[in-house]
Amino acid sequence: MKVLGVDPGLTRCGVGVVEGVAGRPLTMVGVGVVRTPADADIADRLVLIEQGIEHWLDTHRPEYVAVERVFSQHNVRTVMGTAQASAVAMLCAARRGLPVALHTPSEVKAAVTGSGRADKAQVGAMVTRLLRLDAPPKPADAADALALAICHIWRAPAVNRLQQAHAANRLQQAQAAARRTPPAARSAGALRTPAPVRTNQRTPKGTS
Repeated sequence: MKVLGVDPGLTRCGVGVVEGVAGRPLTMVGVGVVRTPADADIADRLVLIEQGIEHWLDTHRPEYVAVERVFSQHNVRTVMGTAQASAVAMLCAARRGLPVALHTPSEVKAAVTGSGRADKAQVGAMVTRLLRLDAPPKPADAADALALAICHIWRAPAVNRLQQAHAANRLQQAQAAARRTPPAARSAGALRTPAPVRTNQRTPKGTS
C-alpha cells in the first residue's frame, strides 16, 4: 500500500509518501512541502497548491490519499485557509479516482505516538523512528504529512473490517426482510385481478 499524506495549509502544505502494510516495517518514499507566497492572491495560491499536489501524484502514483481533517480553531482565518487547501487535495485525488481518507490530528497522534495529545516534537521523533530516518523531517508540516500516511496504513485494515461488517449486517437485514415478505408481494411485477364491479341498477319493467 502506497499512501500520500497531506497536511493542508496555504503557506506550507506538507506532503509525504509512505509505502508498506500494517504490522511490517514501513518505508518513506518521499517527503516535502508545497509552498505559496503569503502576499499572493488566494486563488493563485490554491492553483499553486493544486499544481504541487498533482506533481506528487504524477511522480509517486499513490494508491490512497490521507488528508488531515480540518477542525474548529479560534483563528477563523487560519482554519479557512486550511480547509481550502484540504479541499484542493481531495479534489486532486478524486479527479484521479483515488480513495481519500480524513484523519483528525488526535487520531494521527494516537496512531503514531500512542497519545492523542502528543506535541509536534514527539510526532516528529516517532516518525523518524518508524521510518528509520537519520533525522526528523523539516519543517514539522512534512513530518505531519508522513504521520498521516502512517496512520492510514495502520488504520486501513480495521476500517476495512468495520466497513465489511456493516455491509454484511445490511445484507442480513435485507435478506431477513425478504423472508418475512409474502411471495406475492415480493414480486415487483405481480398484478392483482380487479374485483368485479357491482351495480345496483334494476331491469326496467316490461323488458325481458
